[in-house]
Amino acid sequence: MTTHLRRLLAGFLLFAAEFAFTLTVGLVGVVGFLALGRAVLAQSATRFDEQAFRWAHQLLGAAASGWVQGVTFLASRNCITGLALALIGYFLVLRRHRWYTLLVPVVALGSITLNLLLKSTFNRARPLLPLVSASGLSFPSGHAMISASFYGLLIYLVQTHLRRHQTLRWLLTIGLVGLILLIGLTRVYLRVHYASDVLAGFAAGLVWLVVAIPVLQRIEQAVKNRTKDNSQLTEKQPEQGQE
Repeated sequence: MTTHLRRLLAGFLLFAAEFAFTLTVGLVGVVGFLALGRAVLAQSATRFDEQAFRWAHQLLGAAASGWVQGVTFLASRNCITGLALALIGYFLVLRRHRWYTLLVPVVALGSITLNLLLKSTFNRARPLLPLVSASGLSFPSGHAMISASFYGLLIYLVQTHLRRHQTLRWLLTIGLVGLILLIGLTRVYLRVHYASDVLAGFAAGLVWLVVAIPVLQRIEQAVKNRTKDNSQLTEKQPEQGQE
């Protein structure tokens, strides 16, 4: 087998693996969200949610509310907006990558908008006796959904940009996954969301991320192809005029 064929085969296998992984994540997210949504509408998630409240307090301890509020702030709209603007500035000014400057706001703002639509659809009230003040509806958790989509986007960027730095690549990935899970846990600990809200938020955030990235990639490729065709057409016109 020639070197060229080996490269083609390796590229195809990599594409197939990435496609299978993306499809699996998307399907698991959709099925998980639908199952949780059905349980919420049928009011059959109560026992699980009550057990999750007790488990969260046993795991983090009764005096953990101080640092817990700091962690949960990392998925607030103010924090995500600031991080998104910083990321957009980095890709726009330093990397000059227009696609990422579009991808970041689409993922962040789209996640927030979709979350509000889902909340109004399910119309679930928040838990009683929260440890901090919270307003709005409960299902799915906005913090969980936004953290899954935005920090999931950071995982995607880490995986695609740090291929040569395997150790750093996986340390950052593990750290970001841990942060996403910890943010969800803090929402249950503070009793501002049920555990089913958090799990549904994770599922919806992942599905949105899996949908947004390939769609924007196709748009980017289409724009590049059109720009390339226009430039080639412009180059040919002077040659034809000279004849």
